[in-house]
Amino acid sequence: MTDITLLDGGMGQELIRRSGDTATPLWATQVMIDHPCMVSAVHRSYRDAGATVAMTNTYALHRDRFVDTAYKDRFAALYSTALTEAEAACAGHGRIAGAIGPLRASYRPDIHPEPADAVPLYAEVAQLLGPRVDLIICETIASIDHARSVLAGAMTAGKPVWLAMTVDDNDGTRLRSGERLADVIPHTKGAAALLANCAAPEAISTAIGILADNDLPFGGYANGFQQITSDFLKDKPTVSSLSARRDLGPKEYASHAMGWVEQGATIVGGCCEVGPAHIAELAAALRDAGHEIV
Repeated sequence: MTDITLLDGGMGQELIRRSGDTATPLWATQVMIDHPCMVSAVHRSYRDAGATVAMTNTYALHRDRFVDTAYKDRFAALYSTALTEAEAACAGHGRIAGAIGPLRASYRPDIHPEPADAVPLYAEVAQLLGPRVDLIICETIASIDHARSVLAGAMTAGKPVWLAMTVDDNDGTRLRSGERLADVIPHTKGAAALLANCAAPEAISTAIGILADNDLPFGGYANGFQQITSDFLKDKPTVSSLSARRDLGPKEYASHAMGWVEQGATIVGGCCEVGPAHIAELAAALRDAGHEIV
């Protein structure tokens, strides 16, 4: 029997699905503004499915996302809103992880700021999260420089920091920058766990094998997209540029994730297009295999 930490699933896609709204560049932040309490409802659904860690709806809450919008003066207030939504759903039920996504855009290491600019920006959001979360999870890290910068910034909050690297959908040995995943590990001193996220589950399986070669807890959480398309790799993209896989229902997803557990992973969950039904199926599979969800 192994103790397994079960993360929740995708927040943004679930919000878009429930709201029925058209995705915008502000994505899950826009839904949180337009539909109060919907975020806490999603958190609650994942909690009821068996997740023991809730990731805050702060992935895309960066100052650069608010340029030329009406919300640039609500930056800190939106962090407070996201944290309150998580607390309302999860008080007394597991841990809250403060989510930090990439600056500027996901999957775009080519436009990620230089460390001198990036570290203070990541530190600012980590310090907004720190007092109200149990840990910080830095998501969709696409390059070694990104890993260094976000880790340095996140550690200023004084909470455990988990690093989640996104790998190439067709080659789980490489970050989306093209750099080797193995080469990021020497730059993760101070992190409390290493993960692979937001890539095809097949690529996550490969990445898990590499992350296993370290002394930290490790794991993964995949997305359910067909592939990150070239249309998505542009300025201010929306998730409407991406298509969901039809061969990745709850049972199929749970089968992939159980494979990661067999590889030694002790932290699993889901990313975009992985919903409460997937997490419920995974929770059942973990229990059926004799694991304890913690």
